[in-house]
Amino acid sequence: MAQRKSPSSAKPLRGSAKALAAARARGEAVFERLAAALPEPKGELEYSNPFTLLVAVVLSAQATDAGVNKATRALFAIADGPAKMAALGEAGLADKIKTIGLYNAKAKNVIALSAALIRDHGGEVPNDRDALEALAGVGRKTANVVLNVAFGAPTLAVDTHVFRVSNRIPLAPGKTPREVEDGLMKIIPERFMSHAHHWLILHGRYTCMARAPACGRCVVRDLCTWEGKTGAELPPPTVK
Repeated sequence: MAQRKSPSSAKPLRGSAKALAAARARGEAVFERLAAALPEPKGELEYSNPFTLLVAVVLSAQATDAGVNKATRALFAIADGPAKMAALGEAGLADKIKTIGLYNAKAKNVIALSAALIRDHGGEVPNDRDALEALAGVGRKTANVVLNVAFGAPTLAVDTHVFRVSNRIPLAPGKTPREVEDGLMKIIPERFMSHAHHWLILHGRYTCMARAPACGRCVVRDLCTWEGKTGAELPPPTVK
């Protein structure tokens, strides 16, 4: 999905140590608020092990988490490892995920990455960025999710929600996901890194939405300098 133009006129983090220190102070204040509001944030994709997490994230490209979960509940009940997944074959897998967009291409990638895990990694998901990104259908964002969620690495995946929130507040403005990621890595305190991308995703999904953001219930409203802020109060969302 193409990223929306940044709603903030702020520029990417560059320049003086003073500017970086100010950005870090803002980041610390923002994440203290997000952490207080939701101490243990969790992603909404359903999985049972690193392999099913990897597959779920690959399937989630240009699809909703709810839509992916609907398809993978039955799938993971019969194929929760690369050998079982590979045994389904492309056609068999495609039939089980046909409610997800781009299901034929995704089935091809999942079967290919399953075979690669068996051939090159002893059937295990590697805890290594280069090895992950060498798998079919796996880019930097997917690798970041797997490294963070499955292995506890201090990585941060920038999806459309993280991109929007980071540019709006702003935390680490940027024109590309990688620019935003690099900026966020500079300003997020280490103690918040394990949950940082979940806080930002959930904030973007349920509060700082692309259209009609619920600024009235935003816990960082006073820290946000976005010119499009609204004052409307909305009821709190139901986070599944």
